[in-house]
Amino acid sequence: MYPLTAAEHLDHLIDEYRTLAGELKDRGYALALQRKLVKDAEWTERGSEAVVFLARYYGSFVLSNALALAEVLEIEDGECGI
Repeated sequence: MYPLTAAEHLDHLIDEYRTLAGELKDRGYALALQRKLVKDAEWTERGSEAVVFLARYYGSFVLSNALALAEVLEIEDGECGI
């Protein structure tokens, strides 16, 4: 299998998270989503808390720009240690 491009990887993640969020009764319930990410998507508790916070606080516009910049700068995991 060849490595995915950033766009292919993002499409895969969107599909995965759409499925996970669709299994929740209330998508606005951050704690339930965090638990689902830990249970079904192999996130740590700290990591799931961080990604849910980032999504809710910044939204897709800011985060898509941050993703594009991280790709250009070749920053894969960042400095926060998640």
